Amino acid sequence: MIVEAKNLTHLYGSRTALDGLSFSVAKGEIFGLLGPNGGGKSTLFRILATMMSPTSGSAHVAGFDVAAHAAQVRRRIGVVFQTQSLDRKLTVGENLTAQGHLFGFSGADLRARAEQSLEKMRLTDRRGDLVDTLSGGLKRRVEIAKALLHEPEILLMDEPSTGLDPGVRRELNDHMQELRANRGVTILLTTHILEEADRCDRLLLIHQGRRVAEGTPAELKAKVGGDVVVMESDSPVGLAEKVKVRFAVEPHVTGRQIRVEIANGHRFITEVIEAFPGAIQSIALHKPTLEDVFLDETGESIS
Repeated sequence: MIVEAKNLTHLYGSRTALDGLSFSVAKGEIFGLLGPNGGGKSTLFRILATMMSPTSGSAHVAGFDVAAHAAQVRRRIGVVFQTQSLDRKLTVGENLTAQGHLFGFSGADLRARAEQSLEKMRLTDRRGDLVDTLSGGLKRRVEIAKALLHEPEILLMDEPSTGLDPGVRRELNDHMQELRANRGVTILLTTHILEEADRCDRLLLIHQGRRVAEGTPAELKAKVGGDVVVMESDSPVGLAEKVKVRFAVEPHVTGRQIRVEIANGHRFITEVIEAFPGAIQSIALHKPTLEDVFLDETGESIS
C-alpha cells in the first residue's frame, strides 16, 4: 500500500479532530475521503502532507513515516490545496519556475519539467498569461501543474472541485483519470461533493474524525438497498410514526422530510398516498446515493 494510516488521532486542545482513523490506499488508486466540512478531512490532509504531526497513531506515505521522515515524503507527493497557492501577479510559466526553484531545479532541467507539466495539463498556450486573468478551472489546472513539476508518485488534493461549476468538475476528473492512466499517479482527495466522490475508485466516509464506511461507491450504495422515497409533510414526525406502523419500515425525519428505504418504491408511493390522503405535500423516488449511505450511518447529512 502506498498510503497507510493506523489509529490516527489528532487533538486540538480538548477537541478531537481525528479519532483512531485507519485506512490504506493502493498504488494507482483514486481514493476519496468523503464527509461534511469540519469532519476531520482537512486535518488528515495536513498530516499526510507533513504540515502537522498526529497526536498519536501513525501515517506512512510511499513507505515513509510522515512525522519521522517528512523530507522523504515531500519528495514523493504533490499537493493541491483547497485555497489557492498561486501568485496571481505572475504568469503561469513564472509560477511553475518559482515552484521548481523550491525543489532545487534550474536551467534546462527546470524548463523541460515546466514544459512537460504545462503540456500534461493542456496549458502550453497559457504559459504567458497572468494568473489573475484565468478562470477558476484554469487556475486549478495550474495548481495541479505546479504539484506535478517534480514528478511525484502521489497527488494529494484538498477539496479540488470547490468553487468550480459542474462542467469544469468533469474536466478536472478527466485530468485525474489521465494522470492515473498515463503516469501511474496515485490520487488521494478530500471532498464533500457527491458527484466528485462517485468518480473515485474507493471512498472512506468520515464523520467527526471517525471511519463511517469504506468501499467502492457502488458497494457503499448497495448497503442501502432498494429505493429511497422522500416525502414532505407539515407534520413529519407524526406521519413518520404512522408510516412505520403501517408499512413496517424505519423512516428517517430531517426537517419537513421523511426518508424511507424500501424495495419497489414506485408501489410504496401509491400505497402511502392512498393510506394518508392529504398528509403528504410532495413525494419523490430515487436510487440510493452516497448521501443516503451517510445518512444511514450517521443520521446526518454530508452537505
